[in-house]
Amino acid sequence: SLVLPPPARQALAQAALTYRYGDEHQPVTTADILTPRRREDYGKDLWSAYQTIQENMLKGGISGRSAKGKRIHTRAIHSIDTDIKLNRALWVMAETLLESMR
Repeated sequence: SLVLPPPARQALAQAALTYRYGDEHQPVTTADILTPRRREDYGKDLWSAYQTIQENMLKGGISGRSAKGKRIHTRAIHSIDTDIKLNRALWVMAETLLESMR
């Protein structure tokens, strides 16, 4: 499995945040969505980063700030269509990163 340097992990997380929230305001940081929820995801490889980002984006519940500065928690994704679109986008981002690292 491919070990990702921190800048590559940050780039993957930033791409996921931009896909989900757009360029204007992102309620959480890349560090927030790269924080694993499970012990198994404490790896430095592409798969661990992908799993962690995917789980955090889908489950929500991450503390952040609204555009007005209020404390909020990100929402979970309940729509199957949005879930599929996010998963497909994450997969394409991961594949692109993998190809560029080879």
